[in-house]
Parts: sequence; structure tokens; C-alpha cells
Amino acid sequence: MHLNFIKNTVLLFVLTLLSCRNNSNSQSLVSNKSAVILGAQQTERYLPILKNKNIGIVANQTSVIFKTTGSTHLVDSLLSLNIKVKKVFAPEHGFRGTADAGEYVTDGIDAGSGIPIVSLYGANKIPDAAILSDLEVVIFDIQDVGARFYTFLSTLHYMMETCAKLGITVLVLDRPNPNGHYVDGPTLDLNHSSFVGIHPVPVVHGMTVGEYAQMINGEGWLKEGVKCDLKVIPIRNYTHSTTYQLPINPSPNLPNSKAINLYPSLCFFEGTNMSMGRGTENQFQVIGSPYLKGDLYNYEFTPEPNIGAKYPVHEGDVCRGLNLQNQPRLDFIELKWLIDAYQNTSDKTVFFNPFFTKLAGQELLQEKIENGWTAQEIRASWKGDIENYKQLRAPYLLYPL
Repeated sequence: MHLNFIKNTVLLFVLTLLSCRNNSNSQSLVSNKSAVILGAQQTERYLPILKNKNIGIVANQTSVIFKTTGSTHLVDSLLSLNIKVKKVFAPEHGFRGTADAGEYVTDGIDAGSGIPIVSLYGANKIPDAAILSDLEVVIFDIQDVGARFYTFLSTLHYMMETCAKLGITVLVLDRPNPNGHYVDGPTLDLNHSSFVGIHPVPVVHGMTVGEYAQMINGEGWLKEGVKCDLKVIPIRNYTHSTTYQLPINPSPNLPNSKAINLYPSLCFFEGTNMSMGRGTENQFQVIGSPYLKGDLYNYEFTPEPNIGAKYPVHEGDVCRGLNLQNQPRLDFIELKWLIDAYQNTSDKTVFFNPFFTKLAGQELLQEKIENGWTAQEIRASWKGDIENYKQLRAPYLLYPL
């Protein structure tokens, strides 16, 4: 075994007494009475489910159990307890979280544990039944950020679907949603379903992964209406109004809590000729392009290749735009930046690209922007769908709003 068995057993024995420990960008240790205690930390609740079973784990760099003395990856922790982890499944950005957005993730072997890594973001994003056939439980433990187009939800959907057909239990170790304090955005039209939006929900859905998994199952969204044997280990001491700063960056281009909060508003720019700061140190905190005009855009940056952005949009070109790092915390999708950029671009006919419709999950948002709707008018047009969605999600909520 690559980790000291005794050391890790003792550490994991006291996990129920531990609280989340953040890095320099995160919150400090607090009293156990008020600490947010993640599903993964509550080993006493899920080890009995795993004992003597063949286990697969959908995981990445965020799949960590935090302790007062440090942290260990879930895979390493379970191996140290003699849990039979047979395979690790890697989502977008890979098992170590360093691949670019949209970059294929390849199969491999984890250097630390020697366990096979199976890509769920390569040529086939749907798990192969043959690869899962020797498993009895699949754990899903990945930090989400609460936006429909963040692809981990699609990975969850397809894993649940394959496991349902094979009679494999899916165990979700729940984690907080840093954007779980609000619901907003256009609801997806199923005619525009894709890997960046697979369910008829608003862009900001206001659910944890555990809650969302229950909704997938309960609403019959899996193919042919199959039901997954789903178990969720809930978070303790958490509500949807809890401000939770992620201890580990969820993906290469979301480096801090400001970027995570701005992400639902700025990701729409992925479907335009604009940069969101990929290839800089301020990803999803700045926007700009070489094509914007007017005094509004007085911030300049030049994208260059870096980790998570090997080929950034407008590489080597000076982009004029906005620095949003001092923007107050949002509890709605801010459309003003998108509308202003469209109105002030040098050639409106090339501002949008086909990916915008996939991100929006419908054609109407682009049409409204092109037809001069204000941000307030557009957001008001979502109100009825959002209220219907809130009623839909209510039975699946595990935590107070």
C-alpha cells in the first residue's frame, strides 16, 4: 500500500470531529459545532455501504477529505481502509484537474495508487457498460459550482443512467454549492440539449449535486425512465444561504470565489468573440476583445498560454474591456455586460457563434439581445419558468433555503 495504513486509519477515525480547512484563498478552521461537514468527511455513514464491494469513483482534484492535520484524496483514504477501489473515472479537466476546458481527457493509470483511470470526457462521454460491469458501487464526489453548463452534471447523469441499467448503486458524497443562494437564467429547451446542458432547468439551478441527483432520478430524466439505486450522504451544518468558499479550485480557470460567483454570468461570453480572461491570471474576472469600442472599456489585457488555457482566445492580442474583480457578490445573472459588449462591438454579425445557443439552452436569449431588450426585460421574461422550476425542485431539497 502506498500510504501508511496505520496513520491513515487513525486520521480517518476522527473525521467526524474535523472541519473544513481552506487554503490561502479559503475560510479558516472553525468549531465543529458550526463547521460545514462534507459528505466525504462522514466516513462512518458510508463505509458500511462500501465494505467488501468493488468500487468505482468519479473524482477529480476536489475529491478530498479535510483533516485538522492536512488532507487526503478520497481514493487514497479508501485504499488505506482496504476498500476495494477498482477504477477511477475522470470528468472534464481530468483526474488532476489540469486539462483545458473542452480538451479530451485520456485513459491512464494513477501514479499514486496504480488504479486505472477511465475518461468520461473523451471520445465517449457515456460510461461503457462493459467497463462498469465488475463494480457494485460507484461513488460520485466532485465539487460543482451550481451552473447548468458546468459539465459535471452531465457526467453525473450518464453515470447514473449506466449504473441504473446494470443495477449498480450510485453513492453521492455531497458538497456545498457556492452559487446555491439563488436561481436565475433561461430554462433549457430540450431541443438544444447537449453536454453543456442536458436538463430543463435554469442556468443557475440552486441545488447541490446530491439534491440534483435526486431530481434526475425523481423526474425520470434518465433514458427510458430508468431509476438509479441512489444514496446521498448529506452535508452537515449547511443551508443554501451558507457562504462557502471552496478549499480547492474546481477547475483551472476558476481560481477563486470571485471567479466562481461571476462564472454563471460570464460563461455566456464563451459563445461570442470575447475573452473571459483565459490565458491571464484573472480568469472569469475580466472580459474584453480587440473589437470593443467606446470609453466604457478602459481595461487592457493580453491572453497568453498558461495552465488550463493552452490556446486562449485572442492569444497575443491586446483586449480592451472590463475588470470585474471588485464587483459585489451576485445573487442574479448580470446580463448588462453581455448586452453592452454586443452593442459596442465593431461587427455585430460576428459577435455570437453557434455555441452561444448551447450555453443559453435556447435561441430566445440571443434573439432578445439582438432585438434590443434590456437586461431587466430579459430577466423578467424568465420569471414564470423560474417559479415553475422552484416548485419542481422543492421535493428534492435536502437543506433549508
